[in-house]
Amino acid sequence: MLMLDARRGGSFADWSSGEEDGGVPVSVPARPASLRRRILYATPEMADFVKTGGLGEVSAALPRALVPHYDIRVLIPGYRQVRAAFPEIPVIARLEGFAGVPACDLGLVETVDGLRIYVLLSPDLYERDGTPYGDQQGDFGDNDLRFARLSLAAAELTAGIDPDWAADLLHLNDWQAALAPAYLAWRGRRVPSVLTIHNLAYQGLFPRDALPRLGVPESAFQVDGAEFYGQLSFLKAGIFYASQVTTVSETYAREIQTAEMGCGLDGLLRTRAGQGRLAGILNGIDETWDPSTDPHLATRFEIDDWKGKRANAEAVRQQFGLAVSRGPLFAIVSRLVHQKGIDLSLQAAEAIVAEGGQLVVIGQGEGRFEQALRGLAKRHPEAVGVHVGFEEAQARRMFAGSDFLLMPSRFEPCGLAQMYAQRFGSLPIVRRTGGLADTVEDGVTGFTFGEASAASFGGAVRRALEAFGQKKRLNAMRRRAMSARFGWDQAADNYAGLYGRAIGNSIALRWRAA
Repeated sequence: MLMLDARRGGSFADWSSGEEDGGVPVSVPARPASLRRRILYATPEMADFVKTGGLGEVSAALPRALVPHYDIRVLIPGYRQVRAAFPEIPVIARLEGFAGVPACDLGLVETVDGLRIYVLLSPDLYERDGTPYGDQQGDFGDNDLRFARLSLAAAELTAGIDPDWAADLLHLNDWQAALAPAYLAWRGRRVPSVLTIHNLAYQGLFPRDALPRLGVPESAFQVDGAEFYGQLSFLKAGIFYASQVTTVSETYAREIQTAEMGCGLDGLLRTRAGQGRLAGILNGIDETWDPSTDPHLATRFEIDDWKGKRANAEAVRQQFGLAVSRGPLFAIVSRLVHQKGIDLSLQAAEAIVAEGGQLVVIGQGEGRFEQALRGLAKRHPEAVGVHVGFEEAQARRMFAGSDFLLMPSRFEPCGLAQMYAQRFGSLPIVRRTGGLADTVEDGVTGFTFGEASAASFGGAVRRALEAFGQKKRLNAMRRRAMSARFGWDQAADNYAGLYGRAIGNSIALRWRAA
């Protein structure tokens, strides 16, 4: 498995056209702006407009981190939220239909900070109530067409559909954009691509009869292609055809090569790792996660200003209607789903309350967990507060006011909440998996545990309660946590190296085929 070294080849270097030494691209000085590599970043969500989780945050931050060094543009469907942000979107091209994938217009807009965004304009496909993927009744029944349209548009943006710009490389995110490298391969186009898997559990599976309407050739419906146990898998197609595959932490990149966490794709992923085509690159968080400048907090504070942190705790207690307390305040800021270990947190909550602690929760998800948390708050109205839903300003206040964050995920590709919490002096209690293992140091910046069980998690919670009673130790851990840096510079550096590797290898392949 390839773990990228940001030092190799320097920061954000462009790569020479095919000059290689033992398979390692040779760096050259950065090119003038007019000659910078053109990167298309295709994503189904972006926090500027709509997000359901970490992918939206990453899609808003990473392209911006790369803007000074690449000619990078984002491609996103024209959801209602996007159209509301840009009531007038200039149309620059018409994308023709293909098989059963409908035609649509392609718009181009620019954010206030200069990021250029292509928007797929198709009201029938994208302007709907609900999330980007479904509504209260479940997933939209035509998601195969909706996201084949996204993938196909990405592929077409390598071929001059925009007369003023064509991508040198595609950076594709999750299953919704993963057919793009497959469309390129089926059309005989050698354009390098990077596919980032944010969560392997979501693969974009559709029945075989979707092949003709998506323009998938029958020859691709096999083990060495897009077939997955009799179904069409968007994600498997992307893994198979992409030049490089990444995940969002080094530990998760190793985990998905195992039968336990590979979701049936572990064999293919082990093959990619053996070819040097699988990398783990940890996500970052943006600089707004700073308690000394955050305008949403009751009181801004810095390292060692524990009085300021207590003021935020008091404001959170008041907001949730909890009793005044000097005991520890625990928080859950999460989707309320099985993956996140909400059942484990529910079991731990009774012990927390019994020890004089309090718990505040914000999130939404599975109805059974929403109901169970409401029941917990009803039993302990002065110690437990629950808000079903999500509001970022409230979440920020909870990070600032809480002493500990509960995050016992069964698996976690990267996770961002544990990074947010540390920056605000809230010590995460996490399972040693994925990005949690890569970002939380046990007994130093938080508490970790091994098994996804009530006993193992409960042991970590007890250690946190003990630390709360040892103020010198608690404050030392807070200092270390708040001093941790999870910015985007390192990740952007690593992606720059990966882009160079993909582009260099693609040039070499074209040269050999000539």
